[in-house]
Amino acid sequence: MPDKDTENRVTEAEDPEFTPEMNPPARDATPEEVPQKAGIIQRFLAMPTDSVAKTLVVAVAVCLVASMVVSAAAVALRPIQQVNALKDKQINILQVAGIYDPEVNVIEAFQAFEPRVLELETGTFTDRFDPAAFDDRAAADDPEISVALADDPAGIGRQSEYVTVYLLRDAEGAIDKVILPISGYGLWSTLYGFIALEENGNDIFALQFYEHAETPGLGAEVDNPRWKALWHGKKLADDQGELQISVSKSAPPAGDEFHIDALAGATLTTVGIDNLVKFWMGERGYGPFLDNLKAGDI
Repeated sequence: MPDKDTENRVTEAEDPEFTPEMNPPARDATPEEVPQKAGIIQRFLAMPTDSVAKTLVVAVAVCLVASMVVSAAAVALRPIQQVNALKDKQINILQVAGIYDPEVNVIEAFQAFEPRVLELETGTFTDRFDPAAFDDRAAADDPEISVALADDPAGIGRQSEYVTVYLLRDAEGAIDKVILPISGYGLWSTLYGFIALEENGNDIFALQFYEHAETPGLGAEVDNPRWKALWHGKKLADDQGELQISVSKSAPPAGDEFHIDALAGATLTTVGIDNLVKFWMGERGYGPFLDNLKAGDI
């Protein structure tokens, strides 16, 4: 009589051997028959889930929907972005003029300024453009009112013939400060900022950059309050009217009153700032305007 183990072995031997055909994967299953008159959507839904064509269609559809959502959001948010950009620009002008108060409404505080469009060549104001609508950067790209610079120490490529300047007057209506936009290339980016001058057109009240992409901890130290404070009280030109301002490691022969210390470890950014300040304060920049200001013709 066979023992129990022998019976088990016989039973196991009699079990049919498992083969993949006994339980085929779902992908090998024959899809349900689709009626010949079925529409495109019905035929698409009837395709196997892991079909290459179905996967590509779904991926493309998701991308299209996502891009439409992003585009719609960008269009919807553009007016808000423009308002915020204008507000940020106004805050920077208020700061460089030394009258920014976070407790005061920016729009109300900015009413203290008188924006004017300046013709650089003559150093006089023009009524050709509305100061509230004039876009300095767009003007620099407009070939009708800008020129390509062959000699371009500031690295700006093209220079507009017109710029918007901001006058700050005292209680009697006399000019107290003038705020001038400046720009130029540093190491990695174009720096955009403002320089505030006293009513004599020669003494610097402040300088501030509001947009750049310089190296954090090095060139980006242009935002350091201690470095910005170095500009206060410095002079642009000597008594003979020669431009002497210098951003460098050592003071120029003209003296310390024309010198701003270089940025530590940021030689190329320092050179860029030195070049752009000299360019904009010179004859090809605001030179004619500053001459008129000193002469009392503004």
